[in-house]
Amino acid sequence: MEIVVTGSLGNISKPLAQKLIKNKHSVTIISSSADRKNEIEAIGAKAAIGSLQDAAFLTSIFNGSDVVYAMIPPNFSSPDILSHYRAIGKSYAEAIEKSGVKKLVQLSSWGAHLPKGTGPIVGSYLVEQILNELQDVNICYLRPASFYYNLNHFIPMIKAAGFIGSNYGDTDKLVMVAPQDIADAALEEIENETTVKKIRYVASDERTCNEIAAVLGAAIGKPDLQWKLFTDEQTQSAMENNHVPQQFAAFWVELNAAIHSGIIREDYDLNKPVMGKVKIEDYAKEFASVFNGH
Repeated sequence: MEIVVTGSLGNISKPLAQKLIKNKHSVTIISSSADRKNEIEAIGAKAAIGSLQDAAFLTSIFNGSDVVYAMIPPNFSSPDILSHYRAIGKSYAEAIEKSGVKKLVQLSSWGAHLPKGTGPIVGSYLVEQILNELQDVNICYLRPASFYYNLNHFIPMIKAAGFIGSNYGDTDKLVMVAPQDIADAALEEIENETTVKKIRYVASDERTCNEIAAVLGAAIGKPDLQWKLFTDEQTQSAMENNHVPQQFAAFWVELNAAIHSGIIREDYDLNKPVMGKVKIEDYAKEFASVFNGH
């Protein structure tokens, strides 16, 4: 098949492209960086350099393709993250409609069933709504849980304060996922010949925050590591004291609060997937390597 992969050579897109190429598909990888061209071609894919907000560019690349794997690259420096999602979502929709692509695998997020209250994940909800307007297109929305590597953001806190703390924690349950498991799910859906629109959750492991802290602590030589639960106000204040812009901090506090309250996982719990291969104990080795500066 002729397959277009967005996301350049990112944590999901690169292993996905490599698996597709191994399975004898023709793969074009879209990247915004011309510096990636040689590296993309080195793995056996064709490189298409351009902007995801350029619908005309996307249309030209999508023409003749059997399947598109689409994702929204994060842009946390944007003053309006939701507008970033909307702009690329609309660009995808226009290009898919004009090129006649009939199958789309879209990287979304758990919590994308909610129109508000999930911080930046509202962007994934907005993109799904835009793409739902497409006619005669087979869409699979992949909704991964929280990425393991998000835990790396707590490393400075562990080193400075000796604990993990946020406005979710303690006995709250966190569903986590590894990029490798998302790539495997994307591969399955791209090669799946069914033509029914669907939502597929992707997860690797599910533990309480206390259990996660124990596993990570053991990996870094801090067996008594704790994950403390703070209020929304305490977390917002701490982020602002660390020079995080107020609006950005509020966005992430809202996302964390959705994990604490459980609203982010309501639809996930009704549609639980088969868990992926990578467990928290596996990820803890990578976490320890980052923690120790390797």
